[in-house]
Amino acid sequence: MEQSGKSARRSLTPDELAVWREYVETAEAIRQALATGLQATSGVSPGDYAVLLALSESEGHRLRSSTLAAGVGWERSRLSHHLGRMESRGLIRRRKSGNDSRGAEVELTDDGARTFRASSAPHLRLVRRFFIEALTPEDLEAVGKVAKSLRRHLNELAHERGTDQGLAVVEPSPGGTI
Repeated sequence: MEQSGKSARRSLTPDELAVWREYVETAEAIRQALATGLQATSGVSPGDYAVLLALSESEGHRLRSSTLAAGVGWERSRLSHHLGRMESRGLIRRRKSGNDSRGAEVELTDDGARTFRASSAPHLRLVRRFFIEALTPEDLEAVGKVAKSLRRHLNELAHERGTDQGLAVVEPSPGGTI
């Protein structure tokens, strides 16, 4: 999707702006509905769920803090504060990294694993209710293609400009259920 400098600076058309706003507003409404439903059915916040998911899918159910922060898309300071709350509830534990005394590893506890398993089924029911049921099989396929196109484009931009320019490479979660 190479664009000339002139076309890259032009304003959005009314139709393009309408589609963009519909996407942003709908995605936020779905995110809020999922967050409210997850908290109500499981007592788990979306942040808790994202951390528990990442740890449950990692080898040994542990990750370096920096890797976890990148995986959930948070700044390390935000992750640190959130992990403190999760640790006080017994969902995770933090330890010094065995390989690097400066780094820390985050490990899923047995209580954290139980909480994740207990919250996954209600979460997936909410995903079905708020997202899947609204779409025909053809719509779902089209949404998947659009999501892949957007991910590919973001990754191309990140590689083109370098990931230090505010664009991180976006990797799909391996079988994730966020």
